[in-house]
Amino acid sequence: MITTPTIPFVSTMNESDENVWLQALSKLMPDETILPLRMLNDQARQLVDIAIVANPDPEELQTLPNLVWVHSVWAGVEKILQSPVTHNFSIVRLVDPKLSQTMAEAVLAWTLYLHRDMPEYAAQQAKAVWQPLPYISASERTVGVLGLGELGKEAALLLAKLGFNVIAWSRSQKTIDQIETFSTSEGLDRILGRSDILICLLPHTPATENLLSFENLSKLKPGAKLINFARGRIIDDEALLYDLNRGHIQHAVLDVFAYEPLPVSHTFWTHPKVTVLPHISAPTTVQSASEIVAQNVRNYRHLRVLPDTVNTQLGY
Repeated sequence: MITTPTIPFVSTMNESDENVWLQALSKLMPDETILPLRMLNDQARQLVDIAIVANPDPEELQTLPNLVWVHSVWAGVEKILQSPVTHNFSIVRLVDPKLSQTMAEAVLAWTLYLHRDMPEYAAQQAKAVWQPLPYISASERTVGVLGLGELGKEAALLLAKLGFNVIAWSRSQKTIDQIETFSTSEGLDRILGRSDILICLLPHTPATENLLSFENLSKLKPGAKLINFARGRIIDDEALLYDLNRGHIQHAVLDVFAYEPLPVSHTFWTHPKVTVLPHISAPTTVQSASEIVAQNVRNYRHLRVLPDTVNTQLGY
């Protein structure tokens, strides 16, 4: 009887959260042995060809010399990609339709929050001010979406379905029905200049770090509103605060930050034009993510077929 190598689960989670994943994955893959990396001795690590990871310490993966590929249970894999530690294995990020639906739901909720002037009404309530604000229909509101991967595409289509005028930008040109799409730096300028609400859903790569800089934020339509559900380092915090303080940007909904949890002393917590969320826009669903990982592992074991892997040069 041939036994397959143990699959290590490599993460920075606490033991309780880690056990939730281990139980779900083990139940769906009864023919596999899935254990925390710390439980594998040197001999077992030599045999490992697959690892399941969740924001792992890249140096821990270096203890698996014959690793062929890793499967992330999250969509983001930038911690591995941007590590100075070199790697020879392939990286598979989570592509989960349920995650796309969850993100689209969050994008719609917080777009409506800005579209229907909820921050302004909350400020008025605090001052006991009864003052209706002018109504603008969805068709008159231009929403720009940065990033047209699975998450961005799903969100853009849902917004269009609700009647918003949706335009979108991605690094490579894409075509989507009902959506006016752009690429290139000139295309980004057009998106920024036309958007009433700008939504960032880009992956964090060297090319997108600080993409929304002083220069690019200044190109936003005056009075625009901003949602960042991507990664904190895509926006220059100082540039954002500058444009919020001078009134160029009316409000920002931020779910991701350069440092998380957001330090209690950070200006964003108390800024009247910022809504802070604790990285909750699209939480991974353990069951659906585990089902996808399990199917991809089975395909590899039986057919030697790898799922789509991350382009390490592009970062996604």
